[in-house]
Amino acid sequence: MLTKIGREAKDASRVVARASTTQKNAALEAMAERLLAAGPGILSANAEDMEQARTEGVSGALLERLLLSEARVAGMATGLRQVAGLPDPIGILTDGWQLYNGLQVQRQRAPLGVVAVIYEARPNVTADAGGLAFKAGNASILRGSSYALRSNLAVTRALQEGLEGSGLPASTIQLLEDPSRDGALALMTATEWVDLLVPRGGPGLIKAMIENATVPYVIDGAGNCHVYVDSAADLEKAVAITVNAKVQRPGVCNAAESLLVHETVADDFLPAVAAALIAEGVELRGDDESRRIVPEMLEATSDDFATEFLDLIMSVAVVPSVDAAVDHVLDYGSGHTDVIVSEDYSAVQAFVAGVDSAVTMVNASTRFTDGEEFGFGAEIGISTQKLHVRGPMGLEALTCERYVLYGDGQIR
Repeated sequence: MLTKIGREAKDASRVVARASTTQKNAALEAMAERLLAAGPGILSANAEDMEQARTEGVSGALLERLLLSEARVAGMATGLRQVAGLPDPIGILTDGWQLYNGLQVQRQRAPLGVVAVIYEARPNVTADAGGLAFKAGNASILRGSSYALRSNLAVTRALQEGLEGSGLPASTIQLLEDPSRDGALALMTATEWVDLLVPRGGPGLIKAMIENATVPYVIDGAGNCHVYVDSAADLEKAVAITVNAKVQRPGVCNAAESLLVHETVADDFLPAVAAALIAEGVELRGDDESRRIVPEMLEATSDDFATEFLDLIMSVAVVPSVDAAVDHVLDYGSGHTDVIVSEDYSAVQAFVAGVDSAVTMVNASTRFTDGEEFGFGAEIGISTQKLHVRGPMGLEALTCERYVLYGDGQIR
């Protein structure tokens, strides 16, 4: 199956690479229209996936990520239209100069070719990833989880109908219907077809990538995100930021998992934030000092501080300084998103310089680490590695650079 899909994707990538911006934008608009028209069928397929997932004992957080609604389908269509409205990165000049011999050197953006994505239980990723890869001049091979197979098939069919109606190959966006581990491993080693693979999943998937992948990949890693409340924090802001970061959507990678509080404000801040979090159903697990101040907290272990809960659970620690907060983040964090709440410029700069995160927020919720929020229209993932891209991955992240030289008969 993968050989056929890979060959078709490679052929389609050659067509898409030469498509004009006008053609691509028209196709994205057509895909959005087909998604909306196919909405009832997509929701019916999703209902079947949800029923199967519940029968198999899938957790509440994963169910929330799997669930589609009219609003979420409309959101997928809106995302495609936003991508259509973004500048086309292909052919953009990133640098240029003239050599001693008169040759004109241009460095410009070009498509990668075939982009593959492995993801879990989020059917909206099918539209986001397919649309972004397409606008950047690439074909895509998408492999979702078994829980979302019917939903992903229905979304993919709508996207392919939009492509075909625009005169472009349906094989530009394909779904690998084998959700097994063997299917994932085959994609990880499909060097003949895949130019970049983005794994969006838990520790098991990332471990499998590191151990088995022979194709180039960018890891969409775990989100053990921190909120640090400094001694110079506006505590009212800090409560609002912490609660939003934890509870607004706890099952996603940019939800906060750990709260750090400077010891000079802990006695005032912790009771207030704990009351607000507990009212939202959050289970708090704290160190000794946190539990002295808020006795109803459970005892936190080292594993708790290192865990991406993806649930209404939060670890809490009191720290003596901004440097101690930075060290805690470096020891336990995943390099995703970390926040400082402070009105002290020096403390802010020390935190920003010290943490090694893809995204560092100042006086704002972790929930803003998102391609759409960054103005990318959507994202194909959030990279927690440093090559070739870091943070939310939009159109530019799905391109590479190449050189074009213009001469007038120069020889060497």
